[in-house]
Amino acid sequence: MHRFGKRTHRLLGAALATAFLASLGVIATAGAARDGNLKGGAVYAMTNDAAGNEVLAYDRAPDGSLSLQGTYPAGGEGTSMIRLSSQGPVVLSKDGRHLLVANVGSSEISVFAVRRDGLELRSVVPSGGLMPNSITVRRDVVYVLNNGGMGLGNITGFHLTNQSSLVPIAGSTRTLSAPGSDPAQVSFTPDGDSLVVTEKATSRILTWRLTKNDEPFGRQVHDSDGVTPFGFDFTRDGTFVVTNAEEGVVGKATASSYTLRGGFRMISGSVPDFRSEVCWTVVSKDQRYAYVTNFGDGTISSYTIASDGSITLLESIAATTTFGKLSIRDADRTKNGRYLYAIDIISQMVHGWAIEKDGSLTSIGEFPGLPETVAGLAAT
Repeated sequence: MHRFGKRTHRLLGAALATAFLASLGVIATAGAARDGNLKGGAVYAMTNDAAGNEVLAYDRAPDGSLSLQGTYPAGGEGTSMIRLSSQGPVVLSKDGRHLLVANVGSSEISVFAVRRDGLELRSVVPSGGLMPNSITVRRDVVYVLNNGGMGLGNITGFHLTNQSSLVPIAGSTRTLSAPGSDPAQVSFTPDGDSLVVTEKATSRILTWRLTKNDEPFGRQVHDSDGVTPFGFDFTRDGTFVVTNAEEGVVGKATASSYTLRGGFRMISGSVPDFRSEVCWTVVSKDQRYAYVTNFGDGTISSYTIASDGSITLLESIAATTTFGKLSIRDADRTKNGRYLYAIDIISQMVHGWAIEKDGSLTSIGEFPGLPETVAGLAAT
């Protein structure tokens, strides 16, 4: 009995030790998930269908792969054009609770509540102008860029409620610089003190300051260093990198960098990427790199961003989708900074890459489900 008892104690001790080590593994795994290392996310795009705009929602696995989770009617209409020339028609609030979508054809904005099991359409409101094609969100303030077509476009402000509704900000509408200016993007500066708009047809960059009541004032009109300024993205310190499509001339695309610190100032002039029709811009989470998509030939170029905001071409071709075709469009990166995604209207897929520490891009796959009219992309 004595020998059997010792053996039993040894077995019991081993079992408890194994269970303890296993529990440590569970705890470590849970901790990693909380840290975002093992956590997935989502990617959203819109169909831009004139018969009824819809949102395509993809689940993102921890390895970056995507699977189509569902399609959600936006309650408005798109244009069915395969070239919606703007950045930001589909955006997420910073807390990830709201998805905002521009219904360009019906001049409305849709707001979805983002839930664990998908999206819930909560409101559809007039955009405050014609042909909304870009949206920016900061805390509970939303500004919409209304293209205006051949007329005079504008920006219009809203407050975003906890119920996913948009309430117009009285007196917030401000006109752009000229009729038919073909604006591409509106965005808050990182400090929330100003708004920036690019105009392709006039090659101008517009800026406004914001009052404490979130109303724009003191519009400034600046000449862009490059021709056909398009999409842009900010670093945390306020540098913004702007693509210049250079009127679509083959091989002549460029990018420039600017700041509003101490007033509007150009940092780097038109730095060529030697590609065609560059349009969309994404800055890496570590603020060291900018990725720009070249619609004209299905490529992504990369730039380094120095501490003073100057940019230098890193790779003319950092990645490709449908090479040599009018194909790649909107892009975005995940909040954890690990993955970059872009939509392609020829392959009709979402293409994904891992963002490496040296700024290079490694393909993680191509994921089907897009129509050729797809526009906009937002990732978590």
